[in-house]
Amino acid sequence: MNLLLCFTLLIFCFRFICPLLETAALSIETDKQALISFKFQLSVESPNSLSSWDQSSSSPCNWTGVSCNRFGQRVIGLKLSRFGLSGSLSPNIGNLSFLQSLELQNNQLTGTIPEEICSLSGLRVLNLSSNSLQGSIPLNVSKLTELRILDMSMNQITGRIPVELTSITTMQALNLGRNLLSGTIPPSIGNLSSLETLILGTNSLSGMIPSDLSNLRNLKVLDLTINNLTGTVPSTIYNMSSLVDLALASNQLWGKIPSDIGETLPNLLVFNLCFNKFTGTIPGSLHNLTNIKVIRIAHTLLEGTIPPGLGNLPFLEMYNIGFNRIASSGYNGLGFITSLTNSTRLRFLAFDGNLLQGVIPESIGNLSRDLLKLYMGGNHIYGSIPASIGNLSSLTLLNLSYNSITGEIPTEIGQLENMQELVLAGNRIAGRIPDSLGNLQKLNQIDLSGNELVGRIPTTFGNFHSLLSMDLSKNKLNGTIPKEILRLQSLSMNLNLSNNFLSGNLSEGIELLDSVVIIDLSSNLLSGNIPGSLKNCKSLEEFYINRNTFSGPIPSSLAEMKGLEILDLSYNNLSGSIPLDLGKLQALQSLNLAFNDLEGVVPCDGVFTNLSRVQLEGNLKLSKQTPCHNSQARGRKQIKVYIIILIVVTLALCFSAGSFFYIRRNKEKIAQSPSSIKEQHQLVSYHELRQATGNFNDQNLIGSGSFGSVYKGCLGDGSDVAIKVLDVKQVGFKKSFVAECEALRNVRHRNLVKLITSCSGVDFKNEEFLALVYEFLGNGNLEDWIKDKRKKEDGDGLNLVERLNVGIDVASAIDYLHHDCEVPVVHCDLKPSNILLDEDLTAKVGDFGLARLLMEELGDQTSISSTHVLKGSIGYIPPEYGLGVKPSTAGDAYSFGVLLLELFTGKSPIDESLMGEQNLVGWVQSAFPGRILQVLDPELLLLMDNLSHDGRTINSEVQRECAITVLGIGLSCTASSPDSRISMRNALRKLKAARDNLLNHVPMLKGF
Repeated sequence: MNLLLCFTLLIFCFRFICPLLETAALSIETDKQALISFKFQLSVESPNSLSSWDQSSSSPCNWTGVSCNRFGQRVIGLKLSRFGLSGSLSPNIGNLSFLQSLELQNNQLTGTIPEEICSLSGLRVLNLSSNSLQGSIPLNVSKLTELRILDMSMNQITGRIPVELTSITTMQALNLGRNLLSGTIPPSIGNLSSLETLILGTNSLSGMIPSDLSNLRNLKVLDLTINNLTGTVPSTIYNMSSLVDLALASNQLWGKIPSDIGETLPNLLVFNLCFNKFTGTIPGSLHNLTNIKVIRIAHTLLEGTIPPGLGNLPFLEMYNIGFNRIASSGYNGLGFITSLTNSTRLRFLAFDGNLLQGVIPESIGNLSRDLLKLYMGGNHIYGSIPASIGNLSSLTLLNLSYNSITGEIPTEIGQLENMQELVLAGNRIAGRIPDSLGNLQKLNQIDLSGNELVGRIPTTFGNFHSLLSMDLSKNKLNGTIPKEILRLQSLSMNLNLSNNFLSGNLSEGIELLDSVVIIDLSSNLLSGNIPGSLKNCKSLEEFYINRNTFSGPIPSSLAEMKGLEILDLSYNNLSGSIPLDLGKLQALQSLNLAFNDLEGVVPCDGVFTNLSRVQLEGNLKLSKQTPCHNSQARGRKQIKVYIIILIVVTLALCFSAGSFFYIRRNKEKIAQSPSSIKEQHQLVSYHELRQATGNFNDQNLIGSGSFGSVYKGCLGDGSDVAIKVLDVKQVGFKKSFVAECEALRNVRHRNLVKLITSCSGVDFKNEEFLALVYEFLGNGNLEDWIKDKRKKEDGDGLNLVERLNVGIDVASAIDYLHHDCEVPVVHCDLKPSNILLDEDLTAKVGDFGLARLLMEELGDQTSISSTHVLKGSIGYIPPEYGLGVKPSTAGDAYSFGVLLLELFTGKSPIDESLMGEQNLVGWVQSAFPGRILQVLDPELLLLMDNLSHDGRTINSEVQRECAITVLGIGLSCTASSPDSRISMRNALRKLKAARDNLLNHVPMLKGF
């Protein structure tokens, strides 16, 4: 009987269980092969990361990052976050048919999202965030019917949000933020009834916010920041009682904030509506949200007063209502500060740029001990600074600028040991600068300009070991410049001591400022000789010592300051001749020697070739003739002899010249190859660049273009650089590399991005690797500023003066390329994304991948006209290029004109709203000049209301006239016929004249 039972069981095993085991073995083999294919298309930063992924292994269930179910031995989870993976996603990943979780975030994955992923019907978590994925979201994503979490944020995904996505009713979290998505928000997202998190911020979405979103009764996080959304916020959104985080900042939304918002959104922790056009007042009920942590409604059009109730916010961490029209009056106009002392977790407080009046209460010292940043500038605050402010021990930034504050600087500010930025400019602060400020050893910036400070500059300022910028200008300081300041090796941005009563000389110590870019000592009582040791200030680009009493000769050693761009020595007692070597300063753009006692002849090289950039008036002993004039006179006397000699020699030279030209042309073709570029400067290796960028980590990616990607990196010497890695798979990559090197190797201008070095070699895959290393500019590109994706530290965009300065900077660079280079250069791709801004908002032109040298164009008949290849970007390409005309300076002028119109209207030439118009040029032309306000950027119009310069307001009518002039220049540059366009030199002259007219018609503010 027992034998019969055993035999029966044995037959059962062979017949039923064994096939199941065999099927399971085949299934796990399928998973293993899918994972091997997945690994094959990737490269890993650390080879040991996936060392356990071995083909010979029987099962992948023990591999790193892989998890399997308990019984079927199938792969259900793949978690490889922060593994340094690069390369593209294999379509074979769709063979992991039991996969429930795919987490590949924080890598460097590229390429598109394979549609095969959407066949993983059991997938619940799909996280591909923080990579460099491109393309659009697959339309068959609707097959992921079990999906709970979808996170594709921080990639380069384009296209629209597919409506198919909204059929996944199981979705709980949808994060598509920080991509390049366009189009409108599908109203059907309101059908995702389980959704708790919806993040679509930092894209290019347009249209109105669908009221259907209010159907999401479980929604806790709604983030639509930094898009192009318009219209009013649907009232039903404000009734979503489940919301914890409501962020709609940086759009073009308008309307009023409901008065009952405190009752309808009882769970709100984050409220962010800044950088929109909301009107009305701050709802008092907002201050009744006792659990709220963040309130940000800065940079809108709110008015009225600050409502009571601030004392009800114990968990508040950020309160930012800066740059509105909020007002208060009377001595106790800042009494709300006392209420905020109950918010013991407050870290950020900003109410700058409003109409608040009153004195700073002593209770300010009772604010949170965690307070890091305090912005109070640009109001009507008067009285003195309370000593209690020294109690805010965590404070890193204090800005009280441009008020009417009097009294003295409290010595207690010296107790704020964590202070990094102290700005008290534009007040009426008197007395001496307290020595205790020298205790602020972490200070990066100090600005005490435009006050009534007296006495000497404290020697304790020598303790500022981290200081980058110091501005003590426009005060009544006296005494000598302390040697301790001249020894501040960290000082690298700006030293401005102008418009004081400082005396003494610069004979000792000035050469120690070898890192500073701008030194302004003008309008003081300084005397003695200009020290020759100034030549050691190798980084100096602007040097002003005008309106002092310096005497003696101009040191010839100044000619060794190769980076000098502006030199102003006017209104002194300088004597002797002008050093001829000053003409060798190729970077020098402006030289002012007016009203001295100089004599002799004027040099004729460098900056002296264009006397519009040199001021010499008031030097009565200077000869009217330059050495060039003298040599020309001598030449005329001997011309007859030369003619005879030339006639005899010319015939002999013809044959030699022809041979020489043939040989030289062949050499130049060879010189254009990347191998010759290697000899121009010391190269860096692929390994060095790999280390500098953290293996080209996506977190260091700062942009991408038609020929590659740009990364921020830190070289071995500690310098920050921008590294442009060319895509060697892109057609024409090598030509772009050569063009960029050729265009930049012999040019230098303050408004051109500096090319530091290059890399030509092979990467770890033994594939060709080409890269260009530039100076790093930390304020991004102009396109981001125009689209409001970047703001200044005070939260503002670019005002009229700053936009005009940017236009002048760009025009200066292109004018230099066209007229002042040995071989004229045409940029061919001038657009906002190729204009970079430094920390001082100085604009610099970059990306010369399409640049052309005009001399070579004339000698090479097989170039652009024969290939009919359009050079440039859509919207900025001049019309004649479409007919096969070669690149020209007139073509650059057209691109600049479009850029100028975009800068002042905020409207891209390919903006969807222009589809019905002729183009951006036609749109502006239709409103010019009578309806000009209708085309100006709304952000620019908002900033016009309170525009000031050097503490003085600028009349609105003068601003309007300036805007008309600038747009007129843009239209003159974009004439349809190249012959009808103004040159870049003429455009630059007109822009500078517009700026002078704007700033010279500035009426005084009351009280100044």
